[in-house]
Amino acid sequence: MSDASHTPIRKNPIAALFLDHPATVDETYLQHMRFAFGFAFWLGAAAMAALFHAFIPAMCETTASRILKRLHARIEARH
Repeated sequence: MSDASHTPIRKNPIAALFLDHPATVDETYLQHMRFAFGFAFWLGAAAMAALFHAFIPAMCETTASRILKRLHARIEARH
């Protein structure tokens, strides 16, 4: 008897690299790629805001923290 919530073990190592993890969050490879690219973009934006803030403290005072809170909420909503 198999557990329906468990992702099946694939014998194909290529499938294991590209398909197993996206399946754990009910996404296809391309859906997962889109989510990850979007997440990476906003992480980069937060990093740049923090860098600007480091040099000029009056700039981007809350930008990085607002972006990170929004990203955290997106991750929590997936699980």
